[in-house]
Amino acid sequence: MARRTPATRGAPLAPPRIVSSAHLAVGRGADVSEFEYGMIICGHAFHRWIVRCMAAAGMKDLTPIDVLVLHHVNHRARNKKLADICFVLNVEDTHVVSYSLKKLVAAGLVKSERNGKEVLFATTASGQALIARYREVREACLVSGVNPEGAENGRFAEVAAFLRSMSGMYDQASRAASSL
Repeated sequence: MARRTPATRGAPLAPPRIVSSAHLAVGRGADVSEFEYGMIICGHAFHRWIVRCMAAAGMKDLTPIDVLVLHHVNHRARNKKLADICFVLNVEDTHVVSYSLKKLVAAGLVKSERNGKEVLFATTASGQALIARYREVREACLVSGVNPEGAENGRFAEVAAFLRSMSGMYDQASRAASSL
């Protein structure tokens, strides 16, 4: 549907662009601004969800990064290095992940062991049990609401691929901005 302009008076109105920064929603930047606002609200909703899901599973007071780090440390039941965790989660500031790991170790959810100069992290039995409870809450509250016949189901992989592609574009733009 076209946006109404003086030349299209009488044409049906398109929904207004919903952006967080109208001063950036100019020309070609309008589509990007609309996308960025969608990412902002989706990102915050996702972080709120994972924290509340974890609280419902039995562990309050974890931050979104703590929850993500815990899940990744548990991923495929393989020991992980700090650098690998940061790389997969696309976190540039290793101290943020390091702090989360210290919190998770103190909570008894993650353990660390030295292997030469490297420190490797793995989930403990209580960490694995918490993740199992998280999965149950996730299935009951989120996944069960996804219609198995729904048109949106086929789009999950497509949207995920698009978001990974956009991540690369933002990373490249960050490098370009750093060189200015």
